[in-house]
Amino acid sequence: MAKNRSYQKSGPSQRQLKVGEVIRRTLSEILARDEIHDSDLNQISITVSEVTTSPDLQIATVYVMPLGGNLYDETIAALARNKGQMRSIVGRRAGLKFAPDLRFRIDETFDRMDSTRALFDREEVRRDLDGGVHARRGGAADEDRLREAALLELA
Repeated sequence: MAKNRSYQKSGPSQRQLKVGEVIRRTLSEILARDEIHDSDLNQISITVSEVTTSPDLQIATVYVMPLGGNLYDETIAALARNKGQMRSIVGRRAGLKFAPDLRFRIDETFDRMDSTRALFDREEVRRDLDGGVHARRGGAADEDRLREAALLELA
């Protein structure tokens, strides 16, 4: 009997996560050891932060960040130029039946974290967050009245 596949999955499968992590580790080793014979690529220190795979494991999107946070276009161009060689090495080392097509993207997670931190450092946001705590509890004056009432009941 066929399984009912009418439900919507909420995220990647365990297989996708496992294959993505194996590809990430393999690519990190390749780039750290300068195994790709491209002088432009070997001059850039690259961090491979995450690899996501399609459900059929045919496409792997690799999120990278060059050290220092610059040279984005040069990094993507150098990786794209050498993706065939990297795909071949990943396929051999990872033990996959089919090596996925590698697509390189700049990882923007660090930029989003910086903008989030900057947002929380703004005075009006800090004021709203601090004011929100008292507003949910009924304000500082209500807290003082409740505390006094509790002390009178105990006495």
